[in-house]
Amino acid sequence: MLKKTKLLAAALAIALGAGASGCDTSGEGRRTERWTTTENTRVQIDWNAVNEAYKQANGPADLERRVNEIYRGDEVISISVADVDARTQIVTGFFDRNANGAVDEAEKIFTIRRDITGDGQAQFQTTGHGSYAGYASPFFSIVSGMVVGSMLSSLFMPNYAPAYTQPYTTPGTRIDQLAQSRSSYRAANPEQFQRSRSGRTYDQPSATSRSGDHVGGGRAGGGRVGGGRFGLPRAGRPVRPARLEV
Repeated sequence: MLKKTKLLAAALAIALGAGASGCDTSGEGRRTERWTTTENTRVQIDWNAVNEAYKQANGPADLERRVNEIYRGDEVISISVADVDARTQIVTGFFDRNANGAVDEAEKIFTIRRDITGDGQAQFQTTGHGSYAGYASPFFSIVSGMVVGSMLSSLFMPNYAPAYTQPYTTPGTRIDQLAQSRSSYRAANPEQFQRSRSGRTYDQPSATSRSGDHVGGGRAGGGRVGGGRFGLPRAGRPVRPARLEV
């Protein structure tokens, strides 16, 4: 009798433990979990667009605007620009989570290092940090006469002097302005910012994408879309209408 009582108690403990752990075997529970987002979810960044934004920017404020229009998440990206010396500039994109106006290591998203390499020549490279640590661009060359923004074209002026020996950092008063500007940009370009039920954004296929291709470039079902051959005529054979079940 004592042994039977112990077995019943053990079974009851297991059942209570499963309930406390939040297990839900219902379809509704699984569906809710499917769309749960966590702090570890990271938003993809178009690095080619970021590199182009740096090349075309006329200054830190212009770069802030461009980078935040590229970024598809909800956070605002702050920018720091610092001239290390007469040859080297470091640009940092970061999430100023503690609103202290300083670049903390854990807040870094990317850095762009620009170096003057010779007379009328320079180069820059972009490196990701944190969740984006897997990205490192090639070295991009800049030469005198290239069509670039004034942040870079000023390098080749005869009277050039480093402008950011006192680092520039996005002021806290600009965060709301950048968020509003980005919201207006997204509203004017809705096709770039479609959202799934999870709140994540999906990249849109380019105008040159082939029908049946995934956005990432892979073929789907051998180039067929949806129901495969259904409703598509073959050479020499008519299309057979679908039968209706009654």
